Amino acid sequence: MDSTQQQVISHHSYNYLLFLPKNDAAKGQLLPTIVFLHGSGERGSNLDDVKRHGIAKVVEEQPDFPFITISPQCPRGQFWLVNKLSILLDEALAAYPIDSDRIYLTGLSMGGYGTWRWSAAEPQKFAAIAPVCGGGEPHNARNLKNLPVWAFHGEQDDIVPLSESEEMVAALKACGGNIKFTVYPEADHDSWTQTYNNPQLYEWFLQHQRQYSRG
Repeated sequence: MDSTQQQVISHHSYNYLLFLPKNDAAKGQLLPTIVFLHGSGERGSNLDDVKRHGIAKVVEEQPDFPFITISPQCPRGQFWLVNKLSILLDEALAAYPIDSDRIYLTGLSMGGYGTWRWSAAEPQKFAAIAPVCGGGEPHNARNLKNLPVWAFHGEQDDIVPLSESEEMVAALKACGGNIKFTVYPEADHDSWTQTYNNPQLYEWFLQHQRQYSRG
């Protein structure tokens, strides 16, 4: 089966998989966009590895997916870097029909950490975020207080402890943030399959537009 995603080589940032909805009715329209950050097991130089889990897998199975999706690949032995991700998003905004007020960020495990980190550094770029089995820096939660967040974690996770998400959720609540938190009682580290297979996540994304004024 042909891939629904293009492989894009970036000379200034990460290589990535790109999915553009093939909706003729959408021609000329700016489209909502999801940036998906994979976990540590998908690092490397083969972009096909990114399709193992998460949004990149969902898109491969749902060619009518209504979002532009950008799924970068982190090189082996490295972790997500905000400056490189920021360059990637700027390049994508210049190249594709992305609605800059409807950019959603999500990631799992290492990508969950990357989601918390990038959004805390540049909250003005996103309309909403959904970190899955990740963690962040609670002292940065104030940066996220105006950004809708839906966090997910498995209660039985023995790789990234549930407390990693709980600390961020508590810090966001303490500063009046807009936070939803879903804990799967039976799930271990794989809390992403049921998260990304849940249509409610995508409906929730589309309920939000960027709150920051331009300029």
